[in-house]
Amino acid sequence: MKCPPILDSEQERLQALSEYGLSSDRPLPSLDPVVQIAARMFGMRIALVNMIGNDAVFFAASAGLESSNVDMSRDASFCAHTIAQEGVMVVSDALQDERFHDNPLVLGSSGLRFYAGVPLLSPEGHALGALCIIDDRPHHDFSDGDCCRLRELARMAADRLELRRVEISTEHAKRSFEEFAKNSPTAVVWFDEQGLIVAWNAAAAALYGYDIAEGSGRAVETLVALHDRPMVRALIAQAAARGSMDGMAMPSGITGLHSDGNEFQLGLSLFCWRDKGRVTFNAHLQDMTARRRAADELHRLASTDMLTGLANRVSLYRCMEKTLSQPAAAAVLMLDLDGFKDVNDTLGHEAGDAILHEVARRLRACAPPDAMVARIGGDEFAILLPGVSSTDRASEHAGALAAQVAAPITVHGHKVHVAASCGVALAPLHAQEALELIGHADLALFKAKSHGRGQTFVFVPALLMQAVERRLYSLELHRAVDEGEFVLFYQPQIRLADGVVTGAEALIRWRHPQRGLLSPAAFLPALEGGPLAAVVGYWVLDEACAQAALWRRRGARDFRIGVNLFGAQFRVNDLAQEVVSALHRHGLPAQALELEITENIVLDSDDLVLAALQRTRAHGVGIAFDDFGTGYASLSLLKRYPLSRIKIDRSFVQSLLESEQDATLIRAILDISRSFGLETIAEGIEEAPQLQRLLEFGCDEGQGYLFSAPVPADEFTTLLGIGEPAPQPW
Repeated sequence: MKCPPILDSEQERLQALSEYGLSSDRPLPSLDPVVQIAARMFGMRIALVNMIGNDAVFFAASAGLESSNVDMSRDASFCAHTIAQEGVMVVSDALQDERFHDNPLVLGSSGLRFYAGVPLLSPEGHALGALCIIDDRPHHDFSDGDCCRLRELARMAADRLELRRVEISTEHAKRSFEEFAKNSPTAVVWFDEQGLIVAWNAAAAALYGYDIAEGSGRAVETLVALHDRPMVRALIAQAAARGSMDGMAMPSGITGLHSDGNEFQLGLSLFCWRDKGRVTFNAHLQDMTARRRAADELHRLASTDMLTGLANRVSLYRCMEKTLSQPAAAAVLMLDLDGFKDVNDTLGHEAGDAILHEVARRLRACAPPDAMVARIGGDEFAILLPGVSSTDRASEHAGALAAQVAAPITVHGHKVHVAASCGVALAPLHAQEALELIGHADLALFKAKSHGRGQTFVFVPALLMQAVERRLYSLELHRAVDEGEFVLFYQPQIRLADGVVTGAEALIRWRHPQRGLLSPAAFLPALEGGPLAAVVGYWVLDEACAQAALWRRRGARDFRIGVNLFGAQFRVNDLAQEVVSALHRHGLPAQALELEITENIVLDSDDLVLAALQRTRAHGVGIAFDDFGTGYASLSLLKRYPLSRIKIDRSFVQSLLESEQDATLIRAILDISRSFGLETIAEGIEEAPQLQRLLEFGCDEGQGYLFSAPVPADEFTTLLGIGEPAPQPW
């Protein structure tokens, strides 16, 4: 078992922990909702807030923990490892982790297999403990989104811990003095049960601007503002009757009255005792104006987004918790700016900040007076609408807010257009807890963005099922990679002038153990948007190069293989180096490989993609622009990018005979290609008349079902006629 490290700042950390007044027999009930939400949200057996002591740990809150017979030593604690790092510590399967495989919490009755924890920090940054979720079975599907949600819960836990620290420090501040000296720097006033001052010290006289001799016999109520005097008289009378302050609430928010008539915020600690039948009061006074002002400023900074002046994520959660604790209805709108990244990339971050500031102003101006408008990160905003109970009304608000955002914004002399996609969720219709409601609005926003720019979508329960399906699909994709369930099919690419096979496009398929052979449409969207895209993309590259090299060695000497790239391959590893390594590994010449890119890849990471493709093209590898003509790619891309070929999209080819517009577009693409010295290939050729028209237009190559559907490698070998002649299917 690997013991957790001891932090360099261990003494300071333990001192910070002591300020929260927590121990194994003093948990913090306000943390119970946090751990209960965590257990429900992630479907875990146990959720805990663990505080890490010197040599042991203890629970500040727990949910689902049925047994008290748990090893509470620091050496066995997973959370003691968590506080030694930043971010979320995830242990997918403890039995497979060298740090924990022989841990008593894993091997013992606890049976811990999965753990995810987030450090809980003091305001000074000292790690006090961790919020964690635990299960007795492994989980390999805990995603980045799950980590983000766990961090949000940790922020809630940290907020409640900080409230506890403030309460403890306040209790300490209110403890009475055992002895008082007239030269004490603390302002102290003694007075009797009639409220007349018996004596005060120099600090008290200076606090109010009097001479020390002016204290004796003065009514103590003259030290507070007129509107607080009835409260002070009632407090003195009640304490005098009881002879003690025990059980009496100390008033807060009292206003002191200076000798010159100026008011200030007064901090008051009051004690009394009975001596010889008479009650004597001892008041400890403090000018709280500066401290309250500093506290208010700290609260403002902690609850405000500094760029826009809106409420921040923490403030939004607190307000939502308060609002949803009432039986009244409420709606939450999640807005995300479409096209904001393009503005940042083209005009710079200063312009981007100006746009965010203007969007915030518009949202605040358009939202109802009782609404809370918050910026919760990046270009994402949230609006809480108390009292909104119908989806129609919430959608009207969303439409009005989106219309305000869509109006042109002038920044640095540029007129900029951004749109806002919006997800809507209502309480209690869709959820009654803050995190759950925000999660539902987020799912609705994800759905809205899938429909295009500037769309609004209201949460429906089916979105939860889709999210679960995406999570399960992600788990299946991991299994498919581990078990080698992906295979490549090959579709021939034909020289149209003489029908010779010049190459093939490698196309991925999934041999699912239950659902059979799946086409790319069934799984590529999930694969491209997930963490496995680069892994699978580089596997396709290696497998296709190996197969092409084999065919070339068997006689197809001029054979070329086309490989589709995922956008993630440009962000993971060095693409050019990976390509060169694959070519060398299989003895394949560079001109035998052609990499295919789409417009989405180019536009998502323009400079990154451009540099990688330039390095790759310099080695002699071909670069084909796939689906040309279907998107927004400008002719400048043909000039900037090191392309060798343009692929004409199948949608134009299939309507070539019926649509003169599509025929004209194909001729234009061919003319452009020739002007740029690029080769062309038409996709989706299914009929002989289409082939004839493309020949007339001067198209170089084509692929499609007229020649062959994508087929496995062994069938393609026969199609090539390697070893024996093969009939031409066209």
